Amino acid sequence: MKRPSRPTGAVPFFQRLAEQRILEAQRKGEFDDLPGKGKPLELEDLSWVPDELRIGYMVLKNAHVLPPEAELLKDIHTLEDLLKHVEDEGQRKSLAKSLQWKVIRLDMLKRRSMSVNAVREYSRKLITKLTAK
Repeated sequence: MKRPSRPTGAVPFFQRLAEQRILEAQRKGEFDDLPGKGKPLELEDLSWVPDELRIGYMVLKNAHVLPPEAELLKDIHTLEDLLKHVEDEGQRKSLAKSLQWKVIRLDMLKRRSMSVNAVREYSRKLITKLTAK
């Protein structure tokens, strides 16, 4: 779908208003004490993110929000590390069960086609491996 064309040189009202306010703030010296003044900006290369998703990506990144798959992977790695150091058998089983459900949820999110029997077998092997010392 093609955007309606504007006359060449026409600047949208909000862009002009923003520019005016920025220039006014500069004249008043409101930007003089900002942290990092005089230092180069650390810009990220977001060329791998599609143009239409970059703003949303940056908002989520700045809010420290991860996609569900990444959040689950992070939780899985944390649980795996915890299992290496937990001595109590009851806690080990509880952690292993949490780990099992997170792996299953991750598999579902990734839309892997695993049969119920394959998930059960995988879960059984995972729990056996993680609860064995």
